[in-house]
Amino acid sequence: MVAGEFTWARSPRIIFGRGTLARLGKTAGAFGQAVAVITGAQSLQQSGRLDQVLDVLGRSSARCRTYPASKEPSPDRVNDIVADLRDHDTDVVVAIGGGSVLDAGKAVSAMLPQECPVQEYLEGVGTLTHDGRKVPFVAVPTTAGTGSEATVNAVLSRVGPDGYKASLRHQNLAPDVALVDPELALSCPPQVTAASGMDALTQLLEAYVSTRSSPMTDALAQSGLVAARDNLVAACRAGDTDLSAREGMAYASLISGLVLANAGLGVVHGLAGIVGGLFDIPHGVVCGTLVGAATRMTIERLRQTGGAALQKYAAVGRLFGAATDDVDTCCNHLIEVLAGWVDELKLPRLGEYGVQASSIEKIADRASNKNNPVKLDATEMESLLAERA
Repeated sequence: MVAGEFTWARSPRIIFGRGTLARLGKTAGAFGQAVAVITGAQSLQQSGRLDQVLDVLGRSSARCRTYPASKEPSPDRVNDIVADLRDHDTDVVVAIGGGSVLDAGKAVSAMLPQECPVQEYLEGVGTLTHDGRKVPFVAVPTTAGTGSEATVNAVLSRVGPDGYKASLRHQNLAPDVALVDPELALSCPPQVTAASGMDALTQLLEAYVSTRSSPMTDALAQSGLVAARDNLVAACRAGDTDLSAREGMAYASLISGLVLANAGLGVVHGLAGIVGGLFDIPHGVVCGTLVGAATRMTIERLRQTGGAALQKYAAVGRLFGAATDDVDTCCNHLIEVLAGWVDELKLPRLGEYGVQASSIEKIADRASNKNNPVKLDATEMESLLAERA
């Protein structure tokens, strides 16, 4: 195979495996003893894991300051944490939680050496370009979804009628270390597991068929898709006991972060960014509820226009169980599998979070296709949103 030309984003050092949380103290301690710990609002405390984390860090003589970051991080919350930390030495930022918590930690790490508020550096919002300076950052995911432990951007949100979701981005902002311990996800509730897992699946699929994909992202995306195929539903059904399923989804999520950072994403994420800025809705819910319909609509357009991506969708259909080489049959099988998972995992509709018919035109007008293999127009996006409203 001739690979052609492609680039690869900076990636973290990866520590993956069951029980690797025990290595957090030594890992963080390599950067210094003054540790800022970013967590979620409640789940880590309720599971007892926060005490475990602080104990592991304490046994390495770390001096910890702990900051909660609830829901999807806002610029104001990042600015508040940074302002407080300016009065203290900070050698390393450790974020432990879901993708939103990791994004908050990534942004705090990136903003400690800067003087202006974080919103000034957000793509499409501010006017400044981040220079790449940061405090060392260790990402410890407790859910399997966004892959933020492996990406070079942090997504921040300001929710409301004029709200936005925008990225703070620089190649240097990739975590210095991604410590992925599947045991941390055992207490993740089924509904969060489903939304997060469908987000990871969406990222793997969109990166695989992306117009920016490469042989390297393809190979990784295929391995992640196999892991999601074999473990997503199992993690939702028996996630508190099935560590193998949690391990498989932790791998799928990690790989989804690596491939999205290097191949980009598609129309589902182009819509999700707009929806998430206007409505208080978890990112994984938006992606999970839209991916089935968006994939069907994209395949239908590719059947009209042609394109190599149709063969890629068929390849995923074969990965997911289609026992044939016929492209149409394999694509139909993929469509059926995704629709079945959306139903089986009970992904909420957008209307449950306030998305109504009156909002759909506004969302579609502001959304992008990103690197979708075929461009959907505003009317098609409206139809897609209406189907899952």
